[in-house]
Amino acid sequence: MSIFLDIIKDHIQYGQQIFKLAKADLVKTYRGAALGWAWAIIKPAVTIFVYWFTFQIGIRGIGKEVEGFPYFLWLISGVIPWFYMSDIITGGTECIRKYSYLVTKMKFPISTIPTFFSISKFMVHLALLVIMILIFIIMGYPPDIYLLQLPIYMLLSFMFFTVFSLFSSLLACMSKDFSNLVKSLVTAVFWLSGIIWNINTLKDIPWLKSLLKINPVTYLVEGYRNCFIHKTWIWESPKTLIAFLVILLAMIFAAIWIYRKLRKEIPDVLN
Repeated sequence: MSIFLDIIKDHIQYGQQIFKLAKADLVKTYRGAALGWAWAIIKPAVTIFVYWFTFQIGIRGIGKEVEGFPYFLWLISGVIPWFYMSDIITGGTECIRKYSYLVTKMKFPISTIPTFFSISKFMVHLALLVIMILIFIIMGYPPDIYLLQLPIYMLLSFMFFTVFSLFSSLLACMSKDFSNLVKSLVTAVFWLSGIIWNINTLKDIPWLKSLLKINPVTYLVEGYRNCFIHKTWIWESPKTLIAFLVILLAMIFAAIWIYRKLRKEIPDVLN
């Protein structure tokens, strides 16, 4: 508990610096490119087009309507939250090494580095969400009352992947093998989490469907789709909500435990 309170105090004490560093990280990401900030939109747009073309045009019959919505809308409602998640899974694991000078030269609190990195990526996520909502409106599917729960799923996503970033980035400082392992698993997580295929089609394998639904990535992706496609409230699936919260708490405890064990060693490792 004392370590957890120390982390909270660091975030409060360095709150202003955290947001400044998040902005600096965002600017640094697109600095030097001719199109600049446009790449924050272009790259996701190209990826979405490839997925849509593959499953709607290339492999016909797979990209069918889902619950009365065009496959394209169903696709972007899951892929756009995945962009933020994948950035944190890969980039978040490397964030302490990337900003090692903050630890070795400026004595900046280690626990706050994953936070400002996550905020930086979340800003892009917010911009993409606005664009997605506009696309839904243009295609004749305006927001309804279910969109009110979107901030809850956004908060849960931010909390889970920020904590995961702290956990994974600390381990990655101690072992590059862990970093390589995480990177190698990203593709598997993408294909197994129902991001571009509908897990509800697994009616004949109920145990597999239930197992996939407690995957945090699947839960959050389905949560976003609850707001736009499925039209269901967060409390209508209490078992999966409880499972996610248990996993979130376990991740928090794991991150705190790793932080307590490694926080004094990390500066020496990074030097």
